[in-house]
Amino acid sequence: MNAVTEMPLPTHPNEPEVRFPKLRLVLCAAALLLLVACSGGKSGDASAEKAKDGKQTERTAEAGKKKDGDKKADSAIPVEVAQASRQDIAASYAGSASLAAPEETDVVAKTTGVLLQLNTEEGQTVKAGQLLAQIDPERTRLEVARASAALKKLEAEADRAKELFDRKLIAADAYEKLRYDVATQKAAVDLAKLELSYTRIEAPISGVISQRMVKRGNLIQLNQPLFHIVNTERLEAVLNVPERELATMNADLPVRMQVDAIPGRDFEGIVSRVSPVVDAGTGTVRVTTEFKSSGALRPGMFGRIEVIYDRRDDVLTVPRTALLEGEGEDAVFAVRDGKAVRLPVHLGYIDGSVAEIRDGLNEGDTVVTTGKVALRDGSKVQVLNPAAPVAELEDAGGGTAVANATGSAGASSR
Repeated sequence: MNAVTEMPLPTHPNEPEVRFPKLRLVLCAAALLLLVACSGGKSGDASAEKAKDGKQTERTAEAGKKKDGDKKADSAIPVEVAQASRQDIAASYAGSASLAAPEETDVVAKTTGVLLQLNTEEGQTVKAGQLLAQIDPERTRLEVARASAALKKLEAEADRAKELFDRKLIAADAYEKLRYDVATQKAAVDLAKLELSYTRIEAPISGVISQRMVKRGNLIQLNQPLFHIVNTERLEAVLNVPERELATMNADLPVRMQVDAIPGRDFEGIVSRVSPVVDAGTGTVRVTTEFKSSGALRPGMFGRIEVIYDRRDDVLTVPRTALLEGEGEDAVFAVRDGKAVRLPVHLGYIDGSVAEIRDGLNEGDTVVTTGKVALRDGSKVQVLNPAAPVAELEDAGGGTAVANATGSAGASSR
């Protein structure tokens, strides 16, 4: 039997002979896995290096911040200061009210007729009894003449009756009736004369004509308003003071007032009266203050009023801006050896800009007025302004130390 010889398949002359195909696939897969493993290792090393660099940067930044914080803590804090000094201070109750004239009135017509003339105008000052206007008097003048003529007739009849009565020629009741008629007619004459006087419109009080409500030629009716007169020489303002301040309010206390219409000027007055009754609805007491107009004040002006009820002379004071308020106790920062020292103080009267120190400071001590928020006890400070006494600061501001209490804040004495 002849053996069969295995022959290779014919191939294209330009193509290599393909042998061991499975082996080639395995070698390709191994090479691919080796490449992937190498690239993964390199990227992992890069990420680790990057994370290491980030941590180093954070540590450097934290160290820089800490160094800056230590440097800032060691630097001095800029502040402004003032000296504690002695001056007079007063306590007052502060409020606001509108000015009103206690003497003002409407001039009304007491008779009817045509207005013939006007002798005054709005804004003019008049005296009590001065003629302001004239109503047509002819009708009432004729009434006076008629009543006077009737009176003369009755008086003549009464004279003849008296002669007859003396001679016993008429009865006593007839004579008495004539006497009563004469008296009645005299009253009629007086009434007619009074009606005639009403045609003259005269000022009932002295003051200023604030309003003219009629014109010449108008037919005036009974009780019709013609003018409004206001006496501006003396003005009043009523404060509604809380009842807790009642013990401090008395008549004749000095009062100071400022009005928005006249800035920079103080007006002096007094307390004219204090109501003895507390309003149960509001818990307040009416305190009436009185001012002289001085030619400047007008009714209706809005004023800020201070009733000064106590004074203390030569007391130790500091600017109110030096106080550390709202921290449980009253205190200030004093500057000693370039450092801020927190000192508790006992306060007396306080006004809008000055506080009385009863205990805790000495005259001449330097206290911080600006920059307190950034300070702590023992902080280094840099003084930006030379310390000036409180009295000089007050003089520069043009004010006087007057402690005040308001309806909402209450008394400011401690």
